[in-house]
Amino acid sequence: MDAERAEGVRWRNRALMLFDRVSVPAAVCDVYGLVVLANPAMAAECGTTPGRLRGRGVLELFRPQEATQVERIAQALRLRHRSRYQVSVRWRAPGGAERFGELTADPVSDSVDETPALLVMLRVRGECAPPEPEPARVTPVEGRVLALLAGGATTAGAARELGLSKDGVTYHLRRLSARWNAANRTELVARAYALGVLTPGVWPPQARPAEEG
Repeated sequence: MDAERAEGVRWRNRALMLFDRVSVPAAVCDVYGLVVLANPAMAAECGTTPGRLRGRGVLELFRPQEATQVERIAQALRLRHRSRYQVSVRWRAPGGAERFGELTADPVSDSVDETPALLVMLRVRGECAPPEPEPARVTPVEGRVLALLAGGATTAGAARELGLSKDGVTYHLRRLSARWNAANRTELVARAYALGVLTPGVWPPQARPAEEG
């Protein structure tokens, strides 16, 4: 019996060594989804160390995208089914990027009567495109002033087009320059494009319709 126990310990140590060295993010969780053991690859996806993941909920670290998937798995585990389960998830990588992929959970235990643990592996599918920033807020008149300026209009020309005085156009330009900390008109136009106020790829220049409404 002692020889069998020693052999079991040796195989357990080998398995743990392999678990730590595989590049696939993996963790062992209890039936409630709390992390019992995590390998370095899994910890790296969470921006921490394996020890700090212990006791964390795996579905808090990796957000399920379909609630019905999680409900089906919970029901199957209560019935002691031993299928492989998959959950589509998203999570925030250490660098701040939003990633998506799948968690695969396999129930594991020494006997069929024993409450299983879950061997969870993460498959990274890719990164979500960052959301486009909201265009900066400008008034309809400010948008038209910027569009005319981007098209090469002078202060006098913009004033004629808009039915304003030259001082009126200058007033709007000064307000915009102060708001965006622009040193000159060239920089002001560049910032208008960068902030989404002017529509790229359009000539003559136009302010975005949403900002004009």
